[in-house]
Amino acid sequence: MSQRRAVPPENARTVSRRAVLAGIAAVTAATAAGCSDSGSGRTAARPSPVRAVDPRSTQPFDDPKGPLLLQVMAHPDDDLFFMNPDAQHLVRAGVPVVSVYVTAGEAIGQNWVEGMPPEQKKHHDKAAYSSARHQGLRQAYAVMIGKDRFTRWDKSVMDLPGGVKAETNELVADGRRVRLVFLNIAMLSEHNVRLPHLWNEVGARMQSLVAKGSPCTTVSTYRHSTLVDALAAVMDRFRPTVVHTMDPDPDFQVHDATHPKDNDYGACSDHRDHTPTALFTWKALSQWVADATRRDGHPPRFVTTSFRGYYNQRWPHGLPKEIVEQKHRLIREYGGEPTWHCGNDGGCGDYGQGGDRPLRNRKAWIRSTHYRHPGATPVVDSDGSGRLEAYGVLGLHAVRWQESSPGSGRWGAPQNLGGGPLAPALATVVDSAGRRLLFAMRFSALEGEGRADTREIVVLEQRSPGGPFTTWVGLGNPEHHPDRGRRVGMPAAVAAPDGRVHLFVRNAGKGVSTRVREPNGHWGKWRNLGGQEIQEGLTAVLDKDRRIHVFGPGRDAVHHWGQDAPGKPMRFLPLDDLPQPAGDPVAASVGPDGAMTVAYREPESAEPVAYRLGGGSDVERLDRSAVRDLRGYGALSAVPLPQRGHDDALMVLGRALDGRAQVVDAASEDARPTVLRDRPVPVGTPALHADGSHRLAVVAMGADATPWIWRQ
Repeated sequence: MSQRRAVPPENARTVSRRAVLAGIAAVTAATAAGCSDSGSGRTAARPSPVRAVDPRSTQPFDDPKGPLLLQVMAHPDDDLFFMNPDAQHLVRAGVPVVSVYVTAGEAIGQNWVEGMPPEQKKHHDKAAYSSARHQGLRQAYAVMIGKDRFTRWDKSVMDLPGGVKAETNELVADGRRVRLVFLNIAMLSEHNVRLPHLWNEVGARMQSLVAKGSPCTTVSTYRHSTLVDALAAVMDRFRPTVVHTMDPDPDFQVHDATHPKDNDYGACSDHRDHTPTALFTWKALSQWVADATRRDGHPPRFVTTSFRGYYNQRWPHGLPKEIVEQKHRLIREYGGEPTWHCGNDGGCGDYGQGGDRPLRNRKAWIRSTHYRHPGATPVVDSDGSGRLEAYGVLGLHAVRWQESSPGSGRWGAPQNLGGGPLAPALATVVDSAGRRLLFAMRFSALEGEGRADTREIVVLEQRSPGGPFTTWVGLGNPEHHPDRGRRVGMPAAVAAPDGRVHLFVRNAGKGVSTRVREPNGHWGKWRNLGGQEIQEGLTAVLDKDRRIHVFGPGRDAVHHWGQDAPGKPMRFLPLDDLPQPAGDPVAASVGPDGAMTVAYREPESAEPVAYRLGGGSDVERLDRSAVRDLRGYGALSAVPLPQRGHDDALMVLGRALDGRAQVVDAASEDARPTVLRDRPVPVGTPALHADGSHRLAVVAMGADATPWIWRQ
């Protein structure tokens, strides 16, 4: 992130949907100068060649390797603000980490806070400020792995394609390994070129900044292809199994008196460097997979998570105070203090982030962590024999794991279903004829330099129940303008008993759009269901009467779309008295009494709440201690579980405060959560499933890019 000034906290107010839609309509025509495009009109003769994943590619994956987390950020501290607590939980579990920082983070070169000599306030030294931020990261990561903040690091220079060089810092201690890679591209290069220009304009060039005291004293020149090649080379060198990226497609944001522009770029809710950094990362991932597949005969095995950035300012605070404090302890080390003696001539941290300043900042970026592509990773079901099946995205391809035999708890080799490059989460249903459908969001074009940059929803269907799959089919995008199409969310789907399959996505206006497949296999047109503004992450379920319900977390309440009767059209059906959610996907399931039950966390709360939905808009809170005891953070999921000789259970799955998976019977008055401490920390969101034998299973992705199974 760029340099920030701490100010007193302030609760954001809401804005009407009409005002939001009017603002979005006004800015859509100007988005070429908004989120990632520069709009400056520079041109040159020839764009860089594009090497990308072939969606028809289905080669088997490479053999499992040891886990490694790779993170790619625009600025020093983007990982600490936006990718924690996920990164911290993996690193503390012993997963090695390589963190790549694309820019020097030098801003205006001023590293001053109240209490420092006044004559230093106007002192601008970009090389020193960049060096101070590097030192802050060394302090934070040393503490993250349990060492003293001033632990000595090994510094070296890394050679990358195109003749560019990067500074690397490495710390190995007690079996844990951290490597920081600083490309150090100046945020503002010669001729006022910034990262959005480098992404979008043919011929744009940027230069690196030599940080004070760096072993890397070479000024490197980056073109568009140079940065893609450099990132792809880092990926190939370290072979990550988990990749953290920033948000490639941030939401449109209306900027007004209620929502001042602050650090947002153009019409979008993020910094001007965050978005192109994410786009370069996704393009590099696609190039790495394509090149490695051609060279080695199989794609690399990794999973990916994209994290929202300044978006966090615009929605309710999503994390409980315990997680915020976890994040703050590391950011406080990163911020440092002017009085520290760290041995770094450039400074001992980014002083504006020291002390309690991040907690007092009204923008509150520290108080939320949101996935751009939420959903269970992987999603789980059972086949006709009772074997578990898990569907996810591995190496940007769709993949299926099948249990070796019912109840064995062991997976066979992952089957590559192709379709890439895909966003990290899938949706799956089985239609009334017994055929499975997979839905995904594809990066259908990710080219830059003024060329196509598009997303589409795609589907893969089985030819027959339990049989082979056909080929991927594009279902288009509910948005007609390509830049609006980039804001579309992850698919959710329901198969209705009448043979129809209903597909739902969040659209660019932050409402819900749907497309329906008729029993004869024909897909209807996209239709906008309207309704209120929601965050990303839809939940679609059937109730006991076989009516479809869709839930989405809004700014002020959980919003709801449904059918008046089975087979009727979907429409917005507001619910009364559901309180404000924290912003993660809502768990919804049919409870033991047959009523629809929803569970989620309220802002800044570690304790979930659960509500029974009656007929019409009636809402009744379930004040059970079992639900409240599921203390943690993030998304919840729920499934009903029949129990012989006992009342049916309503099992709810979530993440504990230490990142572990935990499950509890929400229908019980006195049940206590079971924390899965004998299983690895999940990557992304774990899945909950009850098979045909009424056995409960939790499936989650491990840091080795292989799912694990836990059975009750």
